[in-house]
Amino acid sequence: MELWIPITIAAAFLQNLRSALQKHLKGRLSTAGAAYARFVYAWPLALVYVWGLHEIGGLAWPRPNGLFLLYTVLGGLTQILFTVLLLWMFSFRSFAVGTTFSKLEVVMVAGLGAVILGDGLGPAAIVAVLVSATGVVCLSLDRTRLGPGALLSGLAEKPTLIGFACAACLGASVVFFRGGALALGHDNVAMAAGYTFAIAVVLQTLMMGAWIRWREPGEFTRIFRHWRWAAPVGVAGALGSIGWFTAFTMQNAAYVRALGQIELIFTFVVALTVFRERVSRMEITGILLVVGAILLLLLAG
Repeated sequence: MELWIPITIAAAFLQNLRSALQKHLKGRLSTAGAAYARFVYAWPLALVYVWGLHEIGGLAWPRPNGLFLLYTVLGGLTQILFTVLLLWMFSFRSFAVGTTFSKLEVVMVAGLGAVILGDGLGPAAIVAVLVSATGVVCLSLDRTRLGPGALLSGLAEKPTLIGFACAACLGASVVFFRGGALALGHDNVAMAAGYTFAIAVVLQTLMMGAWIRWREPGEFTRIFRHWRWAAPVGVAGALGSIGWFTAFTMQNAAYVRALGQIELIFTFVVALTVFRERVSRMEITGILLVVGAILLLLLAG
């Protein structure tokens, strides 16, 4: 088994844990505040991680260059823009269709990765990406209670276009972060990935912090007041991001994000076994498609 596979699975599990912890912030913080917690409580851990790689691991510091800085800044901006667009989309009454199309991130990663970084995919991998995206859409359709007809009729609505933009921004952030790590030309994957994440999360803390200060000035106090729940969100987010960045640096980002959909399987299993929730045929179809895509991806690799 190639190393990027268990790293991606671990990152997906930690992302699932972070999402579960963020639910406890609902009502305590705004949506933007809960999203910002993942950055403001993550950057100290990111800096300690790269310091440890250098001081304890004996790895040389990377030498940043213009291309690295460009990719990293663009990655941070597009990830924040994704959050802002998502909040905007939720402000519309008819945001259900847009939510469904915002899940097409893995398709965007594949397309943008090919255009920006020249990351090509084999025929089997392309099929796996498309099957995975179909499975995610099926799950989203079930949660939003939409039918295929409503999905098609809502294609021209503003929330749908915003949903596409959300997917494009999230996909672009993944590609830019991979580009930044590769641009360092460092001979150690862990250091290249960790250094890129550390710079990115510091920039994101500053950029999103300025946005929250402008839009929701009182949110800072609440973020630090509820540190008992907000700090674990940041820690889980940081550990998950270290895994994602490492996997992106090792392998084509489209492969990583397609395998990362295993997070949905974790969520499905928890809902079924822990919360005893009923599952619909659409949910089962979506999960089977995601599982099939992951198996196809691993076999293709």
